[in-house]
Amino acid sequence: MHMQLLHNNKVVIFDRTDYGPSNLSLASQLCQNATVFDCSAHSLLYDVASNTFRPLTLRYDTWCSSGSLNASGSLIQTGGYGVGERAVRIFTPCDGVSCDWVENRAYLSSRRWYSTNQILPDGRIIIVGGRRAFTYEFYPKNPGKSVFYLRFLAETRDPNEENNLYPFLHLLPDGNLFIFANRRSILLDFINHRIVKVFPDIPGGDKRNYPSTGSSVLLPLLLTGGNNRSKTAAEVMVCGGAPPGAFLKAARTIPKIFVGASCTCGRLKVTDPNPKWVMEQMPSPRVMPDMLLLPNGDVLIINGAANGTAGWEDATNAVLNPILYLPDEPDPTRRFEILAPTRIPRMYHSASLLLSDGRVLIGGSNPHRNYNFTAKPYPTELSLEAYLPRYLDPQYASVRPSILTVELAGDMLYGKMFSVTFVIPAFGMFDGGVSVRLVAPSFSTHSTAMNQRLLVLRVRRVAQLSVFAYKADVEGPTNSYVAPPGYYMMFVVHRGIPSEAVWVRL
Repeated sequence: MHMQLLHNNKVVIFDRTDYGPSNLSLASQLCQNATVFDCSAHSLLYDVASNTFRPLTLRYDTWCSSGSLNASGSLIQTGGYGVGERAVRIFTPCDGVSCDWVENRAYLSSRRWYSTNQILPDGRIIIVGGRRAFTYEFYPKNPGKSVFYLRFLAETRDPNEENNLYPFLHLLPDGNLFIFANRRSILLDFINHRIVKVFPDIPGGDKRNYPSTGSSVLLPLLLTGGNNRSKTAAEVMVCGGAPPGAFLKAARTIPKIFVGASCTCGRLKVTDPNPKWVMEQMPSPRVMPDMLLLPNGDVLIINGAANGTAGWEDATNAVLNPILYLPDEPDPTRRFEILAPTRIPRMYHSASLLLSDGRVLIGGSNPHRNYNFTAKPYPTELSLEAYLPRYLDPQYASVRPSILTVELAGDMLYGKMFSVTFVIPAFGMFDGGVSVRLVAPSFSTHSTAMNQRLLVLRVRRVAQLSVFAYKADVEGPTNSYVAPPGYYMMFVVHRGIPSEAVWVRL
């Protein structure tokens, strides 16, 4: 149900705690402090390099919760259900096997179930919305008043269907927060607690948030012109969802009626003076898609179903073919590409994220109220799989860069120069076109990649050091508005082919 990549290339994975026993037992000495339900693990730490995992201990229910990495790289995980609805859980990476969840059951000021998190320029984390929670709050807590009412969240709630849970959050280069829920979006000044802009509704009538679940990305931010924060253009993209009434027809009619999902995507240049949605058609309808930014700037749309909505048993016709979206393709008719299919349906309660080697990790899928490993056609799915984007094809090995060194005296500093030394394997294949990019690791749940962002940095010059080696002098991100503090994967991209990433800390 939830996944987060850490800066040591391990992935925290967890479900809810009240489904019943899992297939992974906790050590007997941990049982007393395990969950309130059973003595099995509902969280684990997955080691990507060794393809191994170990159990982690959770006590308070994480069902449909949210999360964000803080500036030091710890996972701050918030909310959930029942005894977990006001909990904050912290997982701090370590080199050994001693690290585990540290939980505070009653930290949050409001119940947070189906909320969304975003790290902010000052390192705080904002937690927005949730079921019947028309407010936002901060971690660490705001001095004095701790909860702030946001009428927008109440206004975007559809009676009986909601369609505004897990709102889409994107921190913009001016330091304000873009919030999208249902069909509407605003720009929130979270320092002075006021709405500074109301954007047009996305056209077409389809609902875009849980349970009519679509997905959203902030398209890559280009810092290549030495732009300051007021000039950096930002564009949001929203894809998929379901028509009005789709959830009620799937969840509350007998027999169930699975309405066709949304076929559309919308792009909105949120930094334009008068932004307008530009709509596009996907090759097929999709509800519960995951949208991931790949290091070369393309968008991967993966997982989901063609009919129904999110919810228990509320969707059918799993979409097995991922879609690649090329945001910079000038011809709109050529922006979508249908990719090779998986054999494993990934529907409700599945998750995906980008790994530092450029692969996409995908796992889970459980559209049932409890674990059901024999259900047809969509059993509870325990497997992980990796999707290999086209840039990992061996035919590109000759132009694929490899990072040798990053010349940094400690953390990367805003606006300061640093150097990256890399190699291109084949002589004569370097064409001078190289970019250096930072990708923030996202917290993945319910088709929402929280905190996801990609920055294209300014390369001042590239010098050839030897037959195969090159050195790029690069300017760090302008400020914490375009790049909040924390760990990022840094890729070198040559001819659209990314290197494996190295981790840097801003």
